[in-house]
Amino acid sequence: MTQNAWARPAPTIAEVARAAGVSRATVSRVMNGRVTVDEELAQRVREVAERLHYRPSTVARSLSLGRTNTVAVVVPDLANPMFQQVLRGVSAAAGEDGYRVLVADTSETASDERQVALDARLRCDALVLVSPRMPEAELRALLPEVGPVVVINREPDGATPTLAIDYAAGIEDIVEHLVGLGHRHLLYLAGPPQSASHAARLAALRTAAARRAEVRLSERAAGSSVESGYAAAGDVLASRATAVVAYNDLVAFGLLARLNELGVAVPGDVSVTGFDDIELARFSVPSLTTATVPQVDLGRAAWARLGALVGLGSGVSPLPDEPIRPHLAVRASTGPVPPAVRSSAPDRAPARTAPEVTDVRWRTDGDVLRLDARTSGADGDLPLARYESGERVPQVHAPRPYLHPVRSAAGVDLTETSPVDHRHHYGVSMAVPVVNGTSYWGGRTYVRDEGPTLLPNHGRQAGQGARVASDGRSAVDEVTWYDEHGDVLLRETRTLAAAPAAGGWTLRWTSVLRATERDLRIESPGTNGRANAGYGGLFWRLPGAHSTLALGRGLVGEASVHGSDSPWLAFVQRRDTAATTLLLVQDPDAVRPWFARVAEYVGAGPALAWDAPLHVAHGDELVVRMAAVVLDRAVDADEADALAAGAWS
Repeated sequence: MTQNAWARPAPTIAEVARAAGVSRATVSRVMNGRVTVDEELAQRVREVAERLHYRPSTVARSLSLGRTNTVAVVVPDLANPMFQQVLRGVSAAAGEDGYRVLVADTSETASDERQVALDARLRCDALVLVSPRMPEAELRALLPEVGPVVVINREPDGATPTLAIDYAAGIEDIVEHLVGLGHRHLLYLAGPPQSASHAARLAALRTAAARRAEVRLSERAAGSSVESGYAAAGDVLASRATAVVAYNDLVAFGLLARLNELGVAVPGDVSVTGFDDIELARFSVPSLTTATVPQVDLGRAAWARLGALVGLGSGVSPLPDEPIRPHLAVRASTGPVPPAVRSSAPDRAPARTAPEVTDVRWRTDGDVLRLDARTSGADGDLPLARYESGERVPQVHAPRPYLHPVRSAAGVDLTETSPVDHRHHYGVSMAVPVVNGTSYWGGRTYVRDEGPTLLPNHGRQAGQGARVASDGRSAVDEVTWYDEHGDVLLRETRTLAAAPAAGGWTLRWTSVLRATERDLRIESPGTNGRANAGYGGLFWRLPGAHSTLALGRGLVGEASVHGSDSPWLAFVQRRDTAATTLLLVQDPDAVRPWFARVAEYVGAGPALAWDAPLHVAHGDELVVRMAAVVLDRAVDADEADALAAGAWS
């Protein structure tokens, strides 16, 4: 009976030696890469080994060479993607030098770390300790027993190769970012008490807060996992902090999930930051603002130092010897302090009588367009509005440039972005549910006989960057509308103008949409069978307030204003003792039905396709205009009517 090939015993070193006509010692030297064998002889040995499919025994080779060609990596929690990425870096770099990697997970148990490290070192040539949890004195006593060793995430001791992170710089960047957004009460969700990185981050937070007299820092125990962040949501809400600094990204993920379940808007109600910037951070909802640590590079740098100690590798590290400085990744989970908090803060309290706006100017600030005002009695400029490119808006929200925040002269925000009830609402924007089948509204598309359906049909609007007029009173952005396939659908010239107004200021938005590529068909849920849902066009999303009253010409309340052809619509809102009015005025040459909401959320805009599709022939253009008068007081219908009459003059 013929034996199957796979069942044949593996060839031995003796068989290779006989076939090559050399000694076993010569075969061993050749297979171990020794250079003392004549090259012609070595080539004959390699050819015989290849023909016989000979592979040297790793055990025997280890005994011969006195090394195992393995390195152990000890991590506190392999489930943490941060440590996974460090491990990936070590494995990739060690593999290039012919080393394998063994992994030991201590499950965040500091008392087990010493024995785990000792056991791992017995099985390999060197050790990488990643974020060890054991006390400092115990760690320093252990290191001589397990060398060669490299330590990640501890301060250098002058003897052991160590890769440290400049947590103080990373935390300072986070605090500066949050303070710049107006936050004054920060909450730290603490990491594991035995974690050296937690201690460093907490110390840096306390130092940063102590340098800023206006900043209050609260601290709550949490942990290092998604579950610990999820469980901490109650403490976060009870603290009444406006911004949370989570120990790491996983804690932030858990907190975001629970806040979403509770209906708490991030960043509308509270801002959240993490630390580490693991791979999933930019994919969370909302995407997470965090401090980026180069995790894979950390692993490669650890091997560069370790390889040098065992006589392998280039010994050249891709990272410097000094502490590695994280950089801040600003994403959607942080935003301005909530308006209600801002209005009650002593240093931001709105005046009962708003300062008079005497002049306004558009300015470019990096890639952002700003509208600043001069006011009576003020030494500096007052920020009134920002025009964002929308590049960071998720594709499912139909990326588009938008205005946010838009503020009254007293500093009250009158726009809201990506709120928990409708994530795809962005301040003031040109948002249209359907143009030639592509959604420029975001979220679900209304399908006849099926209802709201999440379709992969979201387009995007991309501006070229606004050009500011010489007098600063207006700015123009050339915006290209791309369809769901990435092809150009139409081109728009967008003009934003502003001017002082009696008791406030006026914004005028004009969009000229040109059908440069083909005929255009503009639709809405109202044209597809959903009654009274003809939204789409210039849309203004407002924040909530203690009370909101909608007014139109001869109309009071949402039910009366919605669907009407009033030339103007006013939202009169009250917050504590402050009152604001946002008066939206239609283009007098093209008055359209209002889509208006108050009870579910506050927002409005003239509808382009209320109950019938709107067609624009190839080569033609559509002009869409709306003016807004922003006031720090309540008005009645008669005053609103008078103000609307002068909004376009």
